[in-house]
Amino acid sequence: MQKPDIPKDEQARLETLWTLDILDTLPEERFDRLTRIAKRMFRVPIALVSLVDENRQWFKSCIGLSASETSRDISFCGHAILGDEVFIIPNAIEDPRFADNPLVLGEPNIRFYVGCPLSLSDHKLGTLCLIDQKPRSFEDEDVEALKDLASMVERELAAVQLATLDELTKISNRRGFMVLAQHSLSLCARQKIPAALVFLDLDRFKPINDKFGHAEGDRALVAFANQMKSSFRDSDLFARLGGDEFVVLLTNTSKQQAEAIIEKFNRSLTRNYQEACRGYAITFSHGIVEFDPEKHPAVEELLANGDALMYEVKRAKRCYLKPMGILTASETLPNRSLLP
Repeated sequence: MQKPDIPKDEQARLETLWTLDILDTLPEERFDRLTRIAKRMFRVPIALVSLVDENRQWFKSCIGLSASETSRDISFCGHAILGDEVFIIPNAIEDPRFADNPLVLGEPNIRFYVGCPLSLSDHKLGTLCLIDQKPRSFEDEDVEALKDLASMVERELAAVQLATLDELTKISNRRGFMVLAQHSLSLCARQKIPAALVFLDLDRFKPINDKFGHAEGDRALVAFANQMKSSFRDSDLFARLGGDEFVVLLTNTSKQQAEAIIEKFNRSLTRNYQEACRGYAITFSHGIVEFDPEKHPAVEELLANGDALMYEVKRAKRCYLKPMGILTASETLPNRSLLP
């Protein structure tokens, strides 16, 4: 038996999947309807929406099969997500990759398998797949029809994703961050990897809305989020929690390293706003908390500590800020490193 290889984008793929917060959820008609259509259209006994997790494939929709998941090592879908095209196995017992696979030799006695990869944010999360206990062929027109159904599944997954993205800035929202951050913290705890959370709050953001209008305030929030995208590493998690509050989770990073990273981020932010000459500059207060599995069993505790530390910094900074919080591009921002 040949185990499926690991995709090159595995970490980003898993993060996209986990952010959906869809694993181990109850069946939903919008997915079951599509697997019922696939089962009837292609006259197969089994049709699945399969999502490939770190060590398993889990079925969001499962028509004709009693199992809810199987090991990734023996999954056909693990192979299917490695390519761009529909993955077709006419007769598994004659295919050396699968002939001695437990899913072929035992239940559900797979002979025929077809899986169409399901993509979201350019990552293949799983498949819409068909299974039969007898060998079959699959014609070109069948492939196109399955692709059409798979695109409908992708649209439903995209709708789920919207619930985890901030509509304005297009970065994760609170819900998306909480799900993904908990996965990362669990990994850090298991492997004793350091991590630090940075809670950021923009300083006196309301006067910008009042003086320049809410449309300009929205542009400032988008620009701040875009600076986060360009400044932080691919392994870092960041989100807009709501309003003018943002957060970053830095893995494999100490508190001291996190402080240096945020200072560098602040310098880039300041430079970009000076070059933009918008008549104001964005400053922020932040609190940094080093992850301790004993003190922070869940991400909520880490976030609450970061919020509290940020508030202390913001309170100390108030005497440095101008009454209206509006700075010109040429003005010098307060040195935050001098603050407690």
